[in-house]
Amino acid sequence: MLWLLFLLLACVAALVSCIRLCLAAVRAAAADAGPGTRRELTLYEAAFLSGGPHRAAELTLVSMAYERRMLLAHTGWATVVDQEARDPMEAAVIEAVGPGGQSPIAEVRTAAAAAPPVRELADALVRAGLAVPESSRGTVAGAVRQVRAVALAVPVLAAAAVLAPGRGAPGGDLLSWFALPLLLSLCSLGIARFETYPYTRWASQAGRRLLAELPSGGRGSGAALTEVALRGTGAAGDPQLRAAFAVRSAAPRTL
Repeated sequence: MLWLLFLLLACVAALVSCIRLCLAAVRAAAADAGPGTRRELTLYEAAFLSGGPHRAAELTLVSMAYERRMLLAHTGWATVVDQEARDPMEAAVIEAVGPGGQSPIAEVRTAAAAAPPVRELADALVRAGLAVPESSRGTVAGAVRQVRAVALAVPVLAAAAVLAPGRGAPGGDLLSWFALPLLLSLCSLGIARFETYPYTRWASQAGRRLLAELPSGGRGSGAALTEVALRGTGAAGDPQLRAAFAVRSAAPRTL
């Protein structure tokens, strides 16, 4: 019968995707179990461990803006005031702005986040056992997406089975059978939300311990940059900076 084929597809898809998610979670946990290196984090490292490559790029932009070497306008544009970079991260940001000295902040952030200095920062943190390897993050995220897709596909297959010609069971009985793979998928997603989520973050367990030791609060530009590194640009004290990063699309050139 055709409805049996739909049921078989739903069950196999749910079982395979859930097994893949379990295996990915186990591998991620094993990669995250190392003791890590005990040392003081730089702000760039703290930014990457807290929010990944884009957070590191944002921190660089905010740092240069605090020093008046970069103008971040509320229209969403970045303008380089001082072309002399003081470290590789600043060099990546200045290069991302381009030779014209002015570009949308969103484009600068994206380009700087993919620059070699950020990749080198990530590699160093992974070697130190403070960051989760990219392979582990991608594997778990991909497995979660697959289970979510199966959870959405099971009701579609159930509807197709109910409408299929020649079915030998009432519609209610058919739906109860399809409830099994749907329940398996939803339970796996629920477990993943609480069990695998820590392994999909940028920082490993050792990295999160070092982040927890960073001082929070206080006054001055150093404390303000620490807040940005840990919590993002929404923690910037300057309303104009927050407005500048809140612009998602390229604004008209008004500077």
